[in-house]
Amino acid sequence: MTFAADLEKILGVALITDSDITATYSKDQALFAKSAPAAAVLLARNTEQISKALVFCSERNIPVVTRGAGSGLSGGANADSDSLVISLEKMNQILEIDFENQIARVQPGVINLDLDTAVKEFGMAYLPDPASRDWSTLGGNVATNAGGMCCVKYGVTSHHVRALTVVLSTGEVIELGKSTKKFVSTLDLMHLFIGSEGTLGIITEITLNIVPRPKDPATLIATFPSITQAAKASTQLLKFRPSMLEIIDQTTLKAIEAWHPLGFEVAGSILLMQLDENFELGDEALNTCKENSMIDGMFTTNSAEAIDLIRVRKLAYPALERLGATLLDDVAIPVTKISEFVSQVELLASESSLTIGIFGHAGDGNMHPTIVHDHGDINAQEKAKSAFARIVQIAQGLGGTASGEHGIGIIKRDLVVGEISSQIIEIQRGIKKLLDPSGVMNPGKKIP
Repeated sequence: MTFAADLEKILGVALITDSDITATYSKDQALFAKSAPAAAVLLARNTEQISKALVFCSERNIPVVTRGAGSGLSGGANADSDSLVISLEKMNQILEIDFENQIARVQPGVINLDLDTAVKEFGMAYLPDPASRDWSTLGGNVATNAGGMCCVKYGVTSHHVRALTVVLSTGEVIELGKSTKKFVSTLDLMHLFIGSEGTLGIITEITLNIVPRPKDPATLIATFPSITQAAKASTQLLKFRPSMLEIIDQTTLKAIEAWHPLGFEVAGSILLMQLDENFELGDEALNTCKENSMIDGMFTTNSAEAIDLIRVRKLAYPALERLGATLLDDVAIPVTKISEFVSQVELLASESSLTIGIFGHAGDGNMHPTIVHDHGDINAQEKAKSAFARIVQIAQGLGGTASGEHGIGIIKRDLVVGEISSQIIEIQRGIKKLLDPSGVMNPGKKIP
């Protein structure tokens, strides 16, 4: 008998213990991250339930894994057979929209796009736009400090959080931040929890910035002979304050052309840029691309044309996925190092006989190398894992970091050691010990 029966008595609700069902709650989208069906799953309904569950688990040293929608790519929401998974999917209410004070107060299970749709009625927008925004939850976005294509102008999730309600492993409920735009009365503890991947506590309420809705963007697309020219142009395009600036390498373009021919067969790289203000700068932006050996390009303020133009970016990952099993990586590097990063990864692909396509956010240096290998080929899988680690090392060697937006989770916990000092590791462990003395909150994740 597991702990489930005892916890059910305390909570007054039934837990899910069928292993066929708990297995579906026990892993995210990271293919190579280990997991096992959790001992039980709690579909939490409120902060009080979570508090009682954490008191119970801390007293009995039961690992707790918090789960949003499972859209993560680092194994950060993966469980083992001894774990209690606390799913926040039922805590999905938008509690308040205050357009005058430009805030929205939500439960963590609210879907990202659902909030943006709700505030649109008031002429407002919730700006952070991770690729999974139509199914990822805001609680998960906060826990991983999710990014997206608009980060180049509007920043990552942490730039849009004003306040949090958090349950600590002891069951204590704390309030962090304020609904006001400015708040410096305490140490900035709120941002300690943003991006902590469930290792310090469980977020049960979030107060977020909403802003007047930007205009429908104008779009620029430009093709270049190589990634070198495209990357150089991208750094110069930043002066136009783009709301999106994306880059795609030739390997990815070839995969797209083989699936959906779009006329990019001669391009070595593509840049996509959007502006949600100062549309008059479009011609100047095109001239910037021409000065960097642009093959062809166009700028349009027509929304229908824009949808067609950015289609190539939306096809990037699925086009590579058609070629075999994929391992989607995530690193962040200085924007001036993009060309050098791609060159080193191309050499790695040649040496390992792997297909590695690269696309990502040129505006902030957050690249998504995608490793392709044959389905079911164990040797190829191991080569892919080795390449994954090597790509992280390449990024770190260029002054970058192991992850810009996907998180550390399980799959990169040991890889971050290459970029942070032993003192920082010990400080993180000390914070973890202070806030989670029993060590039950998502053990084995995030912190080396």
